[in-house]
Amino acid sequence: MENIVYLNHPDFTGRNVPITEIAKAIGKDAQYVRVGLQQGILKFGYAMKLDKSSEYNYYCPDKKVWEETGYFKRTAS
Repeated sequence: MENIVYLNHPDFTGRNVPITEIAKAIGKDAQYVRVGLQQGILKFGYAMKLDKSSEYNYYCPDKKVWEETGYFKRTAS
């Protein structure tokens, strides 16, 4: 695995970027992003299946989203 060092990067907060926001940024449908995370194809977040349920929870930290897609949105503090 290649190590990349960025000299200039956004100020990351660990914000969980919503699936719909990521989908819009990369020009895909939200369901495409959900399935990609569930199958481990998309590497900018995590899909965790809830016990005894068919539902998933998603965590897409702003740093991983930026590293994989180049997308970053600063939020109001």
